[in-house]
Amino acid sequence: FLSLVVYIYGEIARNTPLLIQLFFLYYGLNEIGLSALECAILALGFLGGGYMSQSFLLGFKSLASIQKESALSLGFGPLKMMYYIILPQSLSVSMPSIGANVIFLLKETSVVGTIALTDIMFVAKDLIGIYYKTTESLLMLSLTYLIALLPLSALFVILERFFKKKVA
Repeated sequence: FLSLVVYIYGEIARNTPLLIQLFFLYYGLNEIGLSALECAILALGFLGGGYMSQSFLLGFKSLASIQKESALSLGFGPLKMMYYIILPQSLSVSMPSIGANVIFLLKETSVVGTIALTDIMFVAKDLIGIYYKTTESLLMLSLTYLIALLPLSALFVILERFFKKKVA
């Protein structure tokens, strides 16, 4: 039953646009009284959870069942088996997609300006409106994302190598 619930959640989260999720939370459920920031966090968390669940599922499904059986035969308990055998191997497989999902979510933050939450995209649009410097403003916006995301991308490459070494 739980796997069906997680599957349905993942499908809904991954197959509805973030913009629709934001509008649903902010405008559709406005009687709850969530702020724009709370709606953005919930929507990005919902979307990210849907993608991350698939990344982890991919990692767990990549393991052969014989590894679990071997760990149990060596006397590993469920927690020890998860910590020493399952997680290192599944993370080495799923780390590239986890990194891609984190970067995707950070880029999706540009959509939160649609519910009156100030982000760097909102600031760039403001600057374009004030100074009429479209090219310069969009170039600075692109550079800001690059400065933020390139180190993060490099970090995930390092983490991927770390987990591959740990498994090897």
